[in-house]
Amino acid sequence: MNGYDVLVVGGGHAGVEAAGAAARMGARTALLTHQFSSIGAMSCNPAFGGLGKGHLVREIDALDGIMGRAADAAAIQFRTLNRSKGPAVQGPRVQADRGLYKKAVVQLLAATQGLTILEDECEDICTQNGKLSGVITRSGAEIFCTAVVIATGTFLNGVIYLGDNKISGGRFGENAVTRLAQKFKDLGFETGRLKTGTPPRLRGASIDFNVFESQWGDDCPQFLSFLSSRVQARQVPCYITRTNPITHGIIANNLHRTAVYSGAVSGAGPRYCPSIEDKVLRFSEKGGHQIFLEPEGLDLETVYPNGLSTSLPRELQKIFVRSIRGMENAQILQYGYAIEYDFVNPTQLLPNLMTQRLDGLFLSGQINGTTGYEEAGAQGIVAGINAALYASGRAGLIFDRADCYLGVMIDDLTTRGVSEPYRIFTSRAEYRLRLRADNADERLTRLGVKFGVVGACREKVYRAKAETIAHATETLAAISVSAHELRSAGIAVIDSTGTKRSAFEWAARSGAVLSEMARIWPEIGEIPKAVLDRLDADAKYSSYLIRQEGDIKRHKADEGLLIPRDLDFYTIDGLSNELKQKFSTRRPASLGQAARIEGVTPAALMLLAGRAKRGNSAIREVLKPNSTSFT
Repeated sequence: MNGYDVLVVGGGHAGVEAAGAAARMGARTALLTHQFSSIGAMSCNPAFGGLGKGHLVREIDALDGIMGRAADAAAIQFRTLNRSKGPAVQGPRVQADRGLYKKAVVQLLAATQGLTILEDECEDICTQNGKLSGVITRSGAEIFCTAVVIATGTFLNGVIYLGDNKISGGRFGENAVTRLAQKFKDLGFETGRLKTGTPPRLRGASIDFNVFESQWGDDCPQFLSFLSSRVQARQVPCYITRTNPITHGIIANNLHRTAVYSGAVSGAGPRYCPSIEDKVLRFSEKGGHQIFLEPEGLDLETVYPNGLSTSLPRELQKIFVRSIRGMENAQILQYGYAIEYDFVNPTQLLPNLMTQRLDGLFLSGQINGTTGYEEAGAQGIVAGINAALYASGRAGLIFDRADCYLGVMIDDLTTRGVSEPYRIFTSRAEYRLRLRADNADERLTRLGVKFGVVGACREKVYRAKAETIAHATETLAAISVSAHELRSAGIAVIDSTGTKRSAFEWAARSGAVLSEMARIWPEIGEIPKAVLDRLDADAKYSSYLIRQEGDIKRHKADEGLLIPRDLDFYTIDGLSNELKQKFSTRRPASLGQAARIEGVTPAALMLLAGRAKRGNSAIREVLKPNSTSFT
């Protein structure tokens, strides 16, 4: 079989983004999936985005990724979460039609030049002279390649639990990956077990929606992709209901019937997406828990009861579901289940998602201990970019946590590891005021153009937007107005100096909203609303961002002090044996990353910095012309 520059194993969200990114960069790329029909499948909830997650989707999109465009094409409801709060913590979200999403993903992959899709299963990783050389598939084929991205999701030694039943599988109806899981152990990787779960799927026609509170999407939708300009699918509502004491009694009296509470499952589950059993046990004082009934598509009769994840036996699922008002006659089309699977401790990865143990091997998605489509896709695009760079002999690209949520997540994973499935939140980012969803393209698209992962169409749209923003900024700066004039126009501001200021300055100082000024000054009204809202956010945060610049410069300085990969930490006099062992295991890539490892002291950092500075000139020569970070 012909060789490839990059081979991606797994056709889920991580694999799709990795394969697309590598191919867009000109690498001869193959996507290896166990079955074509599973490409782009949504294993769990039929939605994308949300708090923190929406930021990741926008950043994937800014790098010309697939998820945002496919989600917008499939969106049957648009909602921006946290609208009552500042723009930095607002999260765009879409409810998606499963069939339309898969169709859009397949179409976007088909349009990607240089990408081949293969149907087979990876069973072994091949090495030659200590370097990765390819993989061997279940059919016996050996596929030669320079770099491999493993994105197997929950399939590594996956075990499905449904009541007393235990089934080997990576997803309902699909086989687990066992030989590849063993290969990671044979290669010496530290692995562990995590778990997740899913709720039962209900027949929509058997539910009385009239008794529920309906929840429609936003009148003015925020798209997940910067390329989207219109709603493409019919919009529908979701519905809200609650469990009740009867529901809780059924669950509480049968906890021993679940795999988790019977002791069959050892892996930690996602704290921020607990099963209904967890909620009943942990919050026994609550009389009810909110359940969102989400349609899985326009042409599907299936409803996803978000909040009812369970591994209770089938007969008990039927009983407790029917105890909920409006669901007395609900029919279950697919029962909920828990799934436990292997993951690889992500502290064994470099910040470019290549493994420290084997050059050319990259990992992305749930294999790294994360949960969620968005976290998987974000890792996938980073792994795909770096696999293509590695295959071409170029230096890797490290995304800094001060510049994007991609960097926040990957730094968290590689520096701290995980004890439970990792989920992104805006609260994880120290510099979240500058890492907004609305400016993801301004932060990342130009970088994507430089590295060749962004195509001509995306670049053209970005440059047009940049010109619009530049012109709008000049327009706002040119308007000079006093507080008296603003108050006369019905805009409330507090200022008694009589000083005239620009529209931008008034938005920054007094809380005045630029869109209000657009009613009075026609030139402001000519600015597109999305651009005006973005500039208004810049104004509101401007004073905080100025104060934060010093912190960011210090952070960048620490990130710029690189630590040689072959540094022997045991030769650094003055370091405690504990830290020598910890640094040797974690292999921090920079002084900044070392500082974020638990237990590291300022004195230890000074010793490490002194040693690292000796080798940095040589390191920087290797990295040129592509910096490991960006501004």
